[in-house]
Amino acid sequence: MTSIFPADLSTLLINLLKGVLYRDDDQPGWQNLIEQQAAVRDYIQLLGLELILDDAEGYAYLRQSQQDNEDGKSTIPTLIPRRQLSYPVSLLLALLRKRLAESDASSSDARLILSRDQLVELIRLFLPESSNEAKLIDRIDSHIAKVVELGFLRKLKGQQEPLYEVRRILKAFIDAQWLNEFDQRLAEYAALSNTEGEQE
Repeated sequence: MTSIFPADLSTLLINLLKGVLYRDDDQPGWQNLIEQQAAVRDYIQLLGLELILDDAEGYAYLRQSQQDNEDGKSTIPTLIPRRQLSYPVSLLLALLRKRLAESDASSSDARLILSRDQLVELIRLFLPESSNEAKLIDRIDSHIAKVVELGFLRKLKGQQEPLYEVRRILKAFIDAQWLNEFDQRLAEYAALSNTEGEQE
């Protein structure tokens, strides 16, 4: 049976279904997406998805379309599930988003690179005090690993000291309006951290 899709379109659709497509990571794939954007949108619409493409920032991903009925429930099954994030991971994402905004305002470099030690210091101020420093650092490392897994940080290879690039797609998930309320949210996080104690 002959496929009705060109091979390059099939590859493009599969890559988008697997995760975020970055221009810097796959220039040919990105150019293919630009050229076949209309065909991609037509196909994924059948699956209840929409294409989010930011050419200026250089990323694209698929998002579940909001097709609700009168009861406010989705009319089609969810293909891309929502993830419930833990408090420390949510906090780290918010702190990284703030650092990205500060970097954009003060630097001409499009990339924000942070060391592991910088990431640890970024979040440890907002976590409950621990008598076991090694255990606290291990927990922070696990939070960093989760953010890498989610695709908001990329560990750079070939470095003696662990370095991480903050991926610009974070801007799509934490917008400017949310960032303006960041100080209030930090106060809420601080209050929450006092009640969570040594949990997760």
